[in-house]
Amino acid sequence: MPESSVSQVSIQNVKIAVVDGDLLVRDFVSTVLMYCVNRDVLSFDNGMAAWRYLEGADSPDIIISEVDVSGLNGFELLARFKEKHPAKKCLLMSSNPDDEKIARDSGADAFLAKPVSVTDLFRVVEAFVV
Repeated sequence: MPESSVSQVSIQNVKIAVVDGDLLVRDFVSTVLMYCVNRDVLSFDNGMAAWRYLEGADSPDIIISEVDVSGLNGFELLARFKEKHPAKKCLLMSSNPDDEKIARDSGADAFLAKPVSVTDLFRVVEAFVV
């Protein structure tokens, strides 16, 4: 994730949701973020489960979702989340480089290329979290 692709935003007391069907990736991203920001990190294995939670009043400030997640895919989740919470941040991740342009055109705040590195996650923290 190039440094120029993310604008600096500060969100205090941030809550983050990680959505990925791959347990290893989901746990890796969640664990790194939990230790980086020492805040609430929720994890979901599919887009529909995430959406059910995100519809609530206490929805996360940031979503990091795999594009090819089951239920609602990442693009559908992004569209619904941004419609309901336009000021909140949604980042998409994928191993398919072609998804980056679609993600940005769809309104994603950032794109993470898989495999996601610790450095990429630190950049997310620096850009979006206090």
